[in-house]
Amino acid sequence: MWNERYSEQDFVYGTVPNDFLKSAYSHIPKGGQVLCLAEGEGRNAVFLAKQGYVVTAVDQSSIGLGKAQKLAGEHGVEISTIVTDLANYNLGTEQWDGIVSISAHLPPELRKSVHAQAVKALTKGGVFILEAYTERHIKLAGIGGPPASKKEMFMSLEALKVELKGLDFIVGAEIERHISEGKLHQGESAVVQVIAEKQ
Repeated sequence: MWNERYSEQDFVYGTVPNDFLKSAYSHIPKGGQVLCLAEGEGRNAVFLAKQGYVVTAVDQSSIGLGKAQKLAGEHGVEISTIVTDLANYNLGTEQWDGIVSISAHLPPELRKSVHAQAVKALTKGGVFILEAYTERHIKLAGIGGPPASKKEMFMSLEALKVELKGLDFIVGAEIERHISEGKLHQGESAVVQVIAEKQ
């Protein structure tokens, strides 16, 4: 599915970084190692590399990450890419100064596993940044997020506080905002936003 989605020439979610990440990234220790989950075509990874971070992007789509490498080249930065399903990827232990999850919608059991791993995988002082669609998005006009038939893939602040136990929430909010990211994230949207630090 994702190789098919990313196979067109255009960047389906655009080439500019997510707005929330752009406002939040400075919480990650400067020059640190950052892992981008389900990174797709690389817009967020490339942005972080341009800010001086050492970035690894993980995604199951080889086509998406191929476009990410191309985008990195166009911006004169380097990123590492790993083509794998998150179900098969070990995030490691105290390895990352930042972990970024932008619209990384996963089935509940996998999401819980990835988030538990993320807590262990952050270094002391490391920061987890997330933006994802909430179920309220179904009632709004915006395009994006999981299909309405897969409500279990939407996220909520309440669930994330449980799944990310062990991190201190600097920001935790469910909001509505206008999103404009390529053709597949557009319009009035309902999202949850998190910045959380490992003490």
